[in-house]
Amino acid sequence: MGQTPTAFDELAARYDQDFSRSTLGMCMRRAVWRRLDVHFKPGMRVLELNCGTGEDALYLARRGLHVTATDASPAMLEKTRRKAEEAGVQDRVEVKRIDLAAMESENELEGRRFDGALSDMGGLNCLPEWGSPARALARLLRPGSPLLLCVMGPLAAWDWIGFSLQGRPSQAVRRLHPGGVMWRGLRIRYPSPGRLSRSFRPAFRTTRLSAVGALLPPPLMGEDWARRHPGLLKRLEHWERRLETLFPLPYLADHYLMELERTRP
Repeated sequence: MGQTPTAFDELAARYDQDFSRSTLGMCMRRAVWRRLDVHFKPGMRVLELNCGTGEDALYLARRGLHVTATDASPAMLEKTRRKAEEAGVQDRVEVKRIDLAAMESENELEGRRFDGALSDMGGLNCLPEWGSPARALARLLRPGSPLLLCVMGPLAAWDWIGFSLQGRPSQAVRRLHPGGVMWRGLRIRYPSPGRLSRSFRPAFRTTRLSAVGALLPPPLMGEDWARRHPGLLKRLEHWERRLETLFPLPYLADHYLMELERTRP
């Protein structure tokens, strides 16, 4: 079954205001962008899955990359298209409606080859399994190409702290539920780094794992705090970046960033 775009259509109008350009949301974006800068260079052709409102696509396009931005939500894609035009990078941002859950049978990208791919901020959490997109990406990426996946993990320490303080212990451990969690008509699942890595083998090998939101609270929980304490926020962001690969931080973070490489057939 494909993704239902309705939930994200409804979020499109306020998504940037509520998350992408929030204080903590930008901290999370910067953590991912640092790693995009390592792997993606000007002139490369990159495939973005679940592009949302296009923040990552615009970032890469401004740096001289060509991005094929895909999403299941027409409203999100329209936001991406408009933002690319306003930024003057529409010649480097191609927008396509593609359901991440149905990528393996998708013909829109048939015959194309990309220099890398990314999925940011939990798009993969909307899927029931990850072997199908792994096989689709194996066809689309050249050997040696990087694949960066930013995913919500099952052991988010901030969930335990925040919901426990609110007296909602069942919510504190909701990510551990084997059947996932219902949200706006979608079932959200939280794969561990090990499970996700195994789903992408043998076409991809994992090269690096880092934390995104381990020392920093997630936007929905800590945005007011972040605005009141900019100095402390800056120090925590600095230390999270320095310690981001240190065990067990990637396993306890709100999101983890998994970096993979397309193996040779």
